[in-house]
Amino acid sequence: MTCTAAAASPIAEKPASIEAAVASAVSVGKHALQWPFDTMRDQYANAVRAGLVERSLIASAQFERKVAVLEQSLLGPCARHV
Repeated sequence: MTCTAAAASPIAEKPASIEAAVASAVSVGKHALQWPFDTMRDQYANAVRAGLVERSLIASAQFERKVAVLEQSLLGPCARHV
């Protein structure tokens, strides 16, 4: 008895679709974990635009470094790497 390629292809496609689904779920999970840090950056930018925080490149860089360190320490390998 011989196995045809047409009969084998649906079986071969299942792992790829499962892998794609897992990769998609991981991507969504990472995005959800990064959302609070993006919100902090957005709120800082809004505060600068509103005049509540001094418009300064040095202050902005310090804020970004603090948020990046916080993100790295809380998320570990799931954190973004720039």
